[in-house]
Amino acid sequence: MTVVSDAGPSQMRIAIVGAGPAGLTAAYILSKSGISVDVFESDPFYVGGISRTVQYKGFRFDIGGHRFFSKSEEVENLWAEILPDGIISRPRSSRLLYRGKFYSYPLQALEVLENLGIWQSFLCVGSYCKVKLRHRLGLIRSPENFEEWVVYNFGWRLYFAFFKAYTEKVWGIPCTEISADWAVQRIKGLSLLTTAVNILRRAVRMKPAHSGSKQIKTLIQSFRYPRLGPGMMWDAAKEKIVACGGKVIHGSRVTSLSLDPEQKHWLLEVAESLPDTDHAKPGSGTPRTLGPYDQVICSAPIGEVVEMIKPSLSGQARSAASQLTYRDFILVAVILNEALPFPDQWIYIHETHCRVGRIQNFKNWSPELLDGSGRICLGMEYFCCVNDDLWSLSDDELFSLAGSELASLGLAKQDDIVDGCVVRQEKAYPVYGDSYKQSLAVIKEELDQRCEGLHQVGRNGLHQYNNQDHSMMTAMLVARNILDPACNFDPWLVSQDAEYIEEKSADEGSEFSA
Repeated sequence: MTVVSDAGPSQMRIAIVGAGPAGLTAAYILSKSGISVDVFESDPFYVGGISRTVQYKGFRFDIGGHRFFSKSEEVENLWAEILPDGIISRPRSSRLLYRGKFYSYPLQALEVLENLGIWQSFLCVGSYCKVKLRHRLGLIRSPENFEEWVVYNFGWRLYFAFFKAYTEKVWGIPCTEISADWAVQRIKGLSLLTTAVNILRRAVRMKPAHSGSKQIKTLIQSFRYPRLGPGMMWDAAKEKIVACGGKVIHGSRVTSLSLDPEQKHWLLEVAESLPDTDHAKPGSGTPRTLGPYDQVICSAPIGEVVEMIKPSLSGQARSAASQLTYRDFILVAVILNEALPFPDQWIYIHETHCRVGRIQNFKNWSPELLDGSGRICLGMEYFCCVNDDLWSLSDDELFSLAGSELASLGLAKQDDIVDGCVVRQEKAYPVYGDSYKQSLAVIKEELDQRCEGLHQVGRNGLHQYNNQDHSMMTAMLVARNILDPACNFDPWLVSQDAEYIEEKSADEGSEFSA
């Protein structure tokens, strides 16, 4: 978006909504350049959004698991600049559990043969070849939804074995209602052929390249990780922002964004937590008006932002915003005296009799996430929607469910469970429904036309299911545009498969590309 103020960068005031990776990245870059920034975060205690680290009785919990690995050298350098000490290197290890057997991910040929059996493996390859032949003959269309994309790349049998049940557990809708874009982003560059090639490379002891720009992210063998969890990175970013004169205001929920077209500035209504009420809902106080701000950078869910804007956007834009949906997330951290050890950071649970989607072993992210007592901590991850039956369970009921499922999977004895903690995260994952791209196109066009100086960044701000390095890059591009008005980088063009930094040419205008 274009700059709404004629003021030079050093005279600007920038409001930033949300202290997740995108918001804090923008705040850090701008504040160290001398720009006044106010960051509004609804959480009363934490920064980092879903990349925060929650603490409980000496244990630390990573909300969802965050590997620090990027194709972008610029992002890698920024991590090192924010947190020069405290980042460790970890071997990547994750497996999936299907019908009582573990499968390494990426798949390993001998293991698949042993677990599935030669006949079933032969049928899987035959299924894949049949789909490719039917597509070549024009008997089936090009993939348009998640199911069709996976079947095209893996065949029907592997789709049913390793994709369908887990994906529908995560998203709560049929795979035919999920856009193929999600598969392209989350399983990008990985096909049955790619898997076979990597199996052969390992077989002849050919080491895969570790250059971030050349490596398929799904196949990385190691990654970096802050020794005290990802929140360590974002706590350090907050400290640096404050040291540069910026503000990070906790317990502050932005309720409206108002643009004065004459004065060309923004006013924010912000509701802050009431004093002396640590357990009050964040932003429960009476809203007060703050500003003026020259520009606003927003990582709040774009559907909510559309409703905040005053004067109100069109009915068409608001209707499009209502079509955007999200998946919520519950982490049940289970503390045990003993458990069957497993080497993975997490295990994907493809068993249909369990509601848990993934299980983290926090020790294998970093030993310093534990309390030092010798006890271990596992994170049971549940995907749900606010107010559905799972979200509505009490903490005690969730703790009981997690314990029983751990036992049923043979990963722990229920008697070994001694304590735990429940963390709930709303709007953790934007859903790639079958019409999400059309809805975003309508919203973006109206924001471009009517909301000069409002910049959407980050996962929820752009409704793109990306990783934290992509969220950071969207913020870096916006910051670059603000610091140098001659720049015209488009954060909407940052995607899983892009080289991250893309600039619109003059004749492209505001054409939307997801």
